[in-house]
Amino acid sequence: MSEPTPHSAGRKSMLQRILSVRFADLMIVFLLCVLVGLVLAVFQVDPADLWVDFFQTVGDAWASFFDSIGASVRWALRYFFLGAVIVLPIWLAVHLIRAFTKR
Repeated sequence: MSEPTPHSAGRKSMLQRILSVRFADLMIVFLLCVLVGLVLAVFQVDPADLWVDFFQTVGDAWASFFDSIGASVRWALRYFFLGAVIVLPIWLAVHLIRAFTKR
């Protein structure tokens, strides 16, 4: 049997590197799983559907994502115009008053 050289004495085998898992790594994986699970829950993705028909489920999730984006934009525009009915006339009046008083 060969003696380990000083260069290879501190090196781990492939199996040792694969099996060496730190607690911090496990916590990161756990938190990522929870985060991804929450995101999938927002888009109403059922884990069983992922196993049965992955691509259809992902397609439905994308459709749900874009539907929620569209709904958010419609909501924001609605309140933008509602606020603009009050804010723009007041801003225009203040702007005109400042323009005429600063000669």
